[in-house]
Amino acid sequence: MGGKKDFLSIKELSFEEFHQLLGLTAEVKREPERFQGALQGKTLGLFFEKPSTRTRVSFEVGIYQLGGLGLYFSPEQLQLGRGETIADTARVLSRYLDALMGRTFSHQTLVELAQHSTIPVINGLSDRFHPCQGMADYFTIQEELGRLPRVRVCYLGDGNNVCHSLLMGGAKAGVDLRVVTPKECAPDPQVVNSALEESSISGGKVTVTDRIEEGVKGAEVIYTDVWVSMGEDAQRARKLTLLQPYQVNKKVMTLAEPGAIFMHCLPAHRGEEVTSEVIDSEQSVVWNQAENRLHFQKALLIFLLKWA
Repeated sequence: MGGKKDFLSIKELSFEEFHQLLGLTAEVKREPERFQGALQGKTLGLFFEKPSTRTRVSFEVGIYQLGGLGLYFSPEQLQLGRGETIADTARVLSRYLDALMGRTFSHQTLVELAQHSTIPVINGLSDRFHPCQGMADYFTIQEELGRLPRVRVCYLGDGNNVCHSLLMGGAKAGVDLRVVTPKECAPDPQVVNSALEESSISGGKVTVTDRIEEGVKGAEVIYTDVWVSMGEDAQRARKLTLLQPYQVNKKVMTLAEPGAIFMHCLPAHRGEEVTSEVIDSEQSVVWNQAENRLHFQKALLIFLLKWA
């Protein structure tokens, strides 16, 4: 590829790189021993402004399994924004690390880190995108259904960072993505327009609607996420009221294609966006989906640090 490459959103991947990464993820999952030591001596910085289970554990385990080392940093352990600029922090960390993953409140923090670093910067989650999740999700769909083009995927809930990454990834994959959400919680129109443009190239389709049956009917994948993201506590009561009709329950699953799979990026708030009856059902693939974060992120690190 030449030069350093960041991974801040799925949009930044070419169509070729998108499918290349999915293929590498399959290889890493199928033959993990082949990649042991692939990143021997490499060090990955892990910067967290928000708490994390899956992102932290999967990245730390992933870099270890590849022969490298993961270093965890909380805001209290770095001088970021407290007397040292983001630019200066990026320049310093670039002298010590081989790559930096950030889980931040503001997407702009990651953009600035990437602008001023000479090492790859990875978005582990921001207020705008969750690209590692989105890539692992499309890998899971391909694994479960055996294909991606024209798969009918229905996302119900808040038009948040996960929704944005599903839109970006769906456009690359050529899926028929339906986002079902009240108008007040709709995804960013810029992201939707970008997804529409790329879908016209891939043969995919994007629909944003507030009508549940329109989105769910015939869907092969039903996906939801928490209704209130970290840092949105002030909006909690309003969002719960708006989104209550969009809960994924047995009735919603009945409207979908028979045998449709259920997905959730976790953590799940049982009784809010999804019922226990659905998440614990045979149709649920959430645990495979969570595992696939590890395999994708190992593939991503190889892609950025070994193949670059």
